[in-house]
Amino acid sequence: MERLTRWERQAELREMVRQNPFLSDEELAQGFGVSVQTIRLDRMALGIPELRERVKSLAERTYGVVKSLNTKEIVGELVDIQLGKSGVSILETTGDMVFERSRVVRGHYIFAQADSLAIALVEADIVLTGLANVKFKRPVQVGERLIARAEVIRQKGNKYVVLVTTRVGQDPVFRGKFVVFALENFPIRGRS
Repeated sequence: MERLTRWERQAELREMVRQNPFLSDEELAQGFGVSVQTIRLDRMALGIPELRERVKSLAERTYGVVKSLNTKEIVGELVDIQLGKSGVSILETTGDMVFERSRVVRGHYIFAQADSLAIALVEADIVLTGLANVKFKRPVQVGERLIARAEVIRQKGNKYVVLVTTRVGQDPVFRGKFVVFALENFPIRGRS
């Protein structure tokens, strides 16, 4: 690969982060064949915040849109949502999510991230999962960042079919098709 000038690299860096704000400095450095420090200097020169700040900014704009879940009920960090269409969430895996001996993340955390994202896409007060067809593609190790992308692929009445794919970097680790239902006039105890 031909070495880019600093200005060419910075122009490409700006565009890459615009297209995918979830890229870490390490991933960007690897993609450009430069050091992490070079990427940090380029980001600073361009006024691009670090990954945590980019994700936090996206999340703050997103949470107020969701009707079907409270902020605490969403597994992972919701960073993008278009109700009735698509959404993205990020889950940073930690030591308390894994099997002790293997250090592999327990499947129910991966499933819960995908399920809560599918529910969050529906613009209704009460949304429940009726069916889930899921496939785990490979084990997830502690410390890996899960990026789940969901898309409503069909809707008829109050029934939504949502496809969720979860990746670690470019590696697919989970795929699920969820059928979720928006419930109207459903009595909730303790709520008038």
